Amino acid sequence: MSTFFYMLLAFVVGVLVGWFIWGRLRGELDSLRGELGRAKSERDRFSADTYRLSGELDACGRSRADLERKLRETPTSSAKAETDKASAPAPAALMSTPTPARSSSARPSAAKSASTKSAAAKPEAAKTAAAKTAGAAPKKAPAPKKAAAPKATTGKADNLRRLIGIGPVNEKLLKAQGVTSYAQIAAWTDADVKRVEEVLNFDGRIAREKWIEQAKLLAAGDEAEFASRFPTAATSNNN
Repeated sequence: MSTFFYMLLAFVVGVLVGWFIWGRLRGELDSLRGELGRAKSERDRFSADTYRLSGELDACGRSRADLERKLRETPTSSAKAETDKASAPAPAALMSTPTPARSSSARPSAAKSASTKSAAAKPEAAKTAAAKTAGAAPKKAPAPKKAAAPKATTGKADNLRRLIGIGPVNEKLLKAQGVTSYAQIAAWTDADVKRVEEVLNFDGRIAREKWIEQAKLLAAGDEAEFASRFPTAATSNNN
């Protein structure tokens, strides 16, 4: 009797364990089926995109072939037009007409008229020269002098490496650009920031690291506010 009871109990436990394992496996199987369906939909979408892009590529190829054909035809038509233009007869108005030879009897009269014109032109030339001399008497006003370019600051150089983001290399590059003080950095405009970032070869770093805000506090001598707002900055050297 006890053996039958144990066998029945083992059978029930085996059924429960099998049902539990089957439930777990069935859930995983459903999950895999869902992922397989999503993969198939993604594959179909990619296939549709591939067909669409292939059609666009073919259209671009045809357009390119048409443009190349037009480019090959254009020089030929222009050369033909130039050839037709060159072979066209010149207008009658542009053709040179032979000048009739003058008789030797007309030469003395021509020489006489030329001498008369030169004699009449001399008084006119003298009057014109006198008028030019009188008009050139007043001197022109001197041109205004150009304003002298602003000189670079010659004060004592500050320790720029106290600012977060300025190390030995950046400090050297800034000094090469004439930047040696906190006040200069504090007065930077957007154009100055863009120019300096091109020299230092990085983009947006000045705004991210707040160089101008740090320089304003140090230029004003507000060490307490600088230490509270930028605690990671070294007090004597920025390594």
